[in-house]
Amino acid sequence: MDFLSALLTIQGLATMTPPILTHTHSHLTPMQRQAMRDRAPIRDSPSNAPLLPTDITLPPWLQDYLMAPAPESNDALLICRAFNFAYQLHEGQLRKSGEPYIAHPVAVAGLLRDLGGDSAMIAAGFLHDVVEDTDVTPETIEAEFGFEVRQLVEGVTKLSSFNFSSKTERQAENFRRMFLAMAQDIRVIVVKLADRLHNMRTLEHLRPEKQQRIAQETRDIFAPLANRLGIGRLKWELEDLCFKYLEPNAYREIQGLVAERRIDREARIEKVTETIRERLAELGIGLVELQGRPKHLYGIYKKMQSQHKAFHEIYDIAAVRVITDTKDSCYRALSVVHDLFRPIPGRFKDYIGLPKPNRYQSLHTSVVGLTGRPLEIQIRTLEMHHIAEYGNSYSIS
Repeated sequence: MDFLSALLTIQGLATMTPPILTHTHSHLTPMQRQAMRDRAPIRDSPSNAPLLPTDITLPPWLQDYLMAPAPESNDALLICRAFNFAYQLHEGQLRKSGEPYIAHPVAVAGLLRDLGGDSAMIAAGFLHDVVEDTDVTPETIEAEFGFEVRQLVEGVTKLSSFNFSSKTERQAENFRRMFLAMAQDIRVIVVKLADRLHNMRTLEHLRPEKQQRIAQETRDIFAPLANRLGIGRLKWELEDLCFKYLEPNAYREIQGLVAERRIDREARIEKVTETIRERLAELGIGLVELQGRPKHLYGIYKKMQSQHKAFHEIYDIAAVRVITDTKDSCYRALSVVHDLFRPIPGRFKDYIGLPKPNRYQSLHTSVVGLTGRPLEIQIRTLEMHHIAEYGNSYSIS
């Protein structure tokens, strides 16, 4: 079960199926209904085949949905209709970059899909700005897409109106708690995080003072929320993007140091992974995946600052990740790693036996690699890996 499915199970929503919806537009005025028909992005061509919008390049997954002769399911129908609705309402609106505004909802919906979001969440990704930026009301959203989608869109709209002015960590924590309390459905937070991530990815088009304000707000409020939900993939990217705008000189320095030694580092990691892979195979230990990865830039910077160390003194500039088939295999793989490489004293952490508050589980150890340089190795099951990347099913009180 993935992160978002588990969240739905907790909240009693997993078995809800979006209603079969028809294009009634019953809550729109006659003028609005006619305008939406005139501007529909998916029209019949002379050959009766659907056509895609020409003012934006849609991702392949969305093209597949829209180009299908008929929706394969109620979920597909909901997603197609939500896109069409948002496309029509945002027509003529532009982002600061000059691209059509619909590019933002499309990106948000794509992020939610990548996280394993259900059709209601993906629809909310397309529609999350329509109440705030157009004349459409929550009642119209409900009439067109059902109560579940309305709740998500309305929840994101309320959170978007929240004014953050964090000055201290204590105040920031109060804001985070209020933010969580305002979202009756935890999926609202996830939609808002996806919205913020895409805005951070395109922050270069704003004025410097606005970049600073949004980046600081993201570091204080949104990255910690992603961490609290256990969505490591969002947390790491949000933190790196904030780092880029809040400490640009340090960001460029760390980025340059990491890039400078990339080829040498990748060669070392490749030798280590092959050594581990061969030994695990000899012993019949179930291996799902073995990968080397660079640590995210802000994490490196924070360790340099907190530990008062230079770049070359940080153990985990890069890490090897061992993904096994069972929890028992994790501990057997750890024994193999410590047999192959000399462990560094004080650098072992068992987050499987003692998970982090956000339910993160993994074995962490630092060893002396083949070339005599420290290397961090993380060992976890596939389920633990999915939770670490995409989140977990626990409820925040």
